[in-house]
Amino acid sequence: MEEKNDSLADLQAWMQHALVHPEDLSAAGDADRLVLPSGALSPRQRLAIYQRGYYARLVQCLEGQFKVLCSTLGPPLFQDFAGAYLRECPSVSPTLSDLGERFADYLQQTRPDRDAGEKEPWVDFMVDLARFEWDLYRVFDARGHEGKPYAAFSVPDARIGLQPCIFLREYRFPVSGYYTAVAQGKEADVPDPDRHFVAFCRKDYRIGIFTLLAPQFYFLSVLQQGAEVSVALGLTVEKFGANPEKARSAWHEWKNKWTEAGFFIDRGALSD
Repeated sequence: MEEKNDSLADLQAWMQHALVHPEDLSAAGDADRLVLPSGALSPRQRLAIYQRGYYARLVQCLEGQFKVLCSTLGPPLFQDFAGAYLRECPSVSPTLSDLGERFADYLQQTRPDRDAGEKEPWVDFMVDLARFEWDLYRVFDARGHEGKPYAAFSVPDARIGLQPCIFLREYRFPVSGYYTAVAQGKEADVPDPDRHFVAFCRKDYRIGIFTLLAPQFYFLSVLQQGAEVSVALGLTVEKFGANPEKARSAWHEWKNKWTEAGFFIDRGALSD
């Protein structure tokens, strides 16, 4: 065996390349120089064990981050997509929690009907489902308000603000109902396209998924930008042509439900 003069950094770079690109035969050739054989396995055979284990672990991680998508596509097809994704978009983060960050975009960019004049709705749905699951996954470790008081219903409207762990998202399909059904082990059909507005809210480390009407979504989006309730409500009335009195009445109903769910904090208390 040739003398090994490679630095640790060189060896680490080679190992990473060999794991991420097992199809590169030059990396396998270098294994004869850089890896010691065992009593039963050659250097290339020993490297192959790590290559298979590396991808198997990453695919397993993606299956955990996209459980319902995996169930919907079926494990074999999901694993094919996951393997292609990992080869095209290798992980650049030291933590596996970021592994699926680009998966939905990858599915959109490599969709089988990307060159067709008319797109297949089921592909749109799968991309939306991937986005939904990734949004939900990120809520778990997002900055939150745990350990601090949430706003009570009695807090004046002028002091109400959204807590930090509120994610407002729009999808092309009603994915939240489908996700919930499949996650609970129920049968569910792929829904027809329909604009779908969702708020993810984490309170005391428990996550709620709330389906919103378009005016509610718009109102909360304005509130999230720092506007006061009166301003957000006025802009919502203007955008949707709503009756101001009915809008104020609706706000009291929303406030009651969303306060209980932990949407709000008392901005006045934060500045005291």
